Amino acid sequence: QVQFVESGGGLVQPGGSLRLSCAASGFTSDYYNIGWFRQAPGKEREGVSCINSRDGSTHYADSVKGRFTISRDNAKNTVYLQMNGLKPEDTAVYYCAADTVPIAIMMDPQYENDAWGQGTQVTVSS
Repeated sequence: QVQFVESGGGLVQPGGSLRLSCAASGFTSDYYNIGWFRQAPGKEREGVSCINSRDGSTHYADSVKGRFTISRDNAKNTVYLQMNGLKPEDTAVYYCAADTVPIAIMMDPQYENDAWGQGTQVTVSS
């Protein structure tokens, strides 16, 4: 059974930083993309960043480019999201998910995954 467990969220002031972690288990494919998604109150879930497990290629939403960095530790089946320069508009519940579909599909607003975890809350506020 595929499972994603997110952690590392919290309350931070604008301009601050957080590092999110996602432990993935039950994913048997050796070639996949894993990414971070977020959902703010009253808004649809959106793709934030994805990374390929094999070549490490990355993709970022325009809204987080230059501020967020995704990385992965394949040995630990863990993916991280380093978030710097946080803004109030980054406030959301952050989720991770892995899939064998292309990154372009995962970043599409219509993307769905059957194994969404509980997510971790990130609140940026003074």
